[in-house]
Amino acid sequence: MTTHDIQNLMTKSGVAFGTSGARGLVTQMTDDVCIAYTLAFLHGLKLIRPGLRVALGMDLRPSSPAIARACAVGIRQAGGEVDFCGALPTPALALHSLQSGIPAIMVTGSHIPFNRNGIKFYRSTGEISKADEAAITAACVETKPLTTEDDLPEVNPAAMQNYRKRYRSLFAPDLLQGWRIGVYEHSSVARDVLKTLLTDLGAEVVGIGRTDCFVPIDTEAVSAEDRQRGREWATEYRLDAMVSTDGDGDRPLIGDETGNWLRGDIVGLLCAQFLDAETVVVPVSCNTAIERCNGFKQVVRTRIGSPFVIAGMAQADGRVAGFEANGGFLAGQGLTVNGQPLTALPTRDSVLPVLALLAMARQRGVKLSALTDTLPQRHTASDRLQDFPTDISRDLLKQLQTDGSAYQEIWGDQSVTIVQRDNTDGLRLTLATGDIVHVRPSGNAPELRCYAEADTVERAQTWVDLTLHRLKQRLVS
Repeated sequence: MTTHDIQNLMTKSGVAFGTSGARGLVTQMTDDVCIAYTLAFLHGLKLIRPGLRVALGMDLRPSSPAIARACAVGIRQAGGEVDFCGALPTPALALHSLQSGIPAIMVTGSHIPFNRNGIKFYRSTGEISKADEAAITAACVETKPLTTEDDLPEVNPAAMQNYRKRYRSLFAPDLLQGWRIGVYEHSSVARDVLKTLLTDLGAEVVGIGRTDCFVPIDTEAVSAEDRQRGREWATEYRLDAMVSTDGDGDRPLIGDETGNWLRGDIVGLLCAQFLDAETVVVPVSCNTAIERCNGFKQVVRTRIGSPFVIAGMAQADGRVAGFEANGGFLAGQGLTVNGQPLTALPTRDSVLPVLALLAMARQRGVKLSALTDTLPQRHTASDRLQDFPTDISRDLLKQLQTDGSAYQEIWGDQSVTIVQRDNTDGLRLTLATGDIVHVRPSGNAPELRCYAEADTVERAQTWVDLTLHRLKQRLVS
């Protein structure tokens, strides 16, 4: 038996909490580390009780089954029973957890590279909070090694069945009749349920780009290759729309009939309008069209990360929705679809915004590309520097946040005036021209992210390219 202080384990193993759960290199996520985190979750949040049952799911990364097996061992070592839901989208597991009144553990690295992975934790009431995270990291647990008899139980199909039922019950079976929709499958764990749901609603579905190897699709930083693929697929397959998700199915990627992928915060804005939300809670990185469209009674801005959005939603009144710049949509209280109550699911989901935007286009009798015509013309772009050490990112941002002249080395020769500096999460600069540039370290991987907003797509992309180029130069020098 081995005793682990989780604070020390995080330092020693390199597996620590980020924006969404504990994450690290696959080589760092040993059986012992994963068992320890599982026990810390159950003990730290005082979830141990007679008859304890814990839902467990995973994505399609090659490393996920082994990590899930170790988590199952941790559940059993805590005296619990494993409710193994197999490979499924994170929101499907979260919904199962809420409906069953049991905690849940999801093995996923979301969109980060395949050589990394993670573990995400849920109470029976939803995602863990930052306070819960602190309780987990303060825990001290004892682990036993795996044995040859330890294995994953048979899959309980109830979670996937109920997830599909949630959406089939809200939309008419002929909603998408006559539409031809491409599903960019890659290695998304949501690829099959997406195809099934779209078919259930009458669409002709074309599966595209299915892979056996893991592809780290980042819906906030769609690659130039995927942007080009989108345009080619739309023409080749004569599509009315294209849809996809990130690896664990909690962030949507939606393309129109021209093959243009919509930005995640615009997807969230349109979905919130479709659901007639009164209050929307979004991170500071989201497009200012949310306020400028004058479509909501209140817009609440938070730090980046679903725990902060969820905390903001908990304080809001009326019909409440939340979403992030990656497109992940969080359904709060009081929302309806076609007059039917929408059960709250305050965790990122990809299926709801996909179906909401398709339904909105059908109801208005327009093509998907026309949905943005009534919105303020504010365009965003984003990208990242990968393999950019987190400690260097933080030191750089600290200097830029505290030194009133340091930022001039990055942006000062662009003949612009900075009218606002926002340090809520990283550094977000508003310029006199109305353009916005925002840089911050990723909370999930060693990456430095940049977001920009402007009146044209080209200008927003120029700011992103310039900023990342200058920051990379600064690192080299």
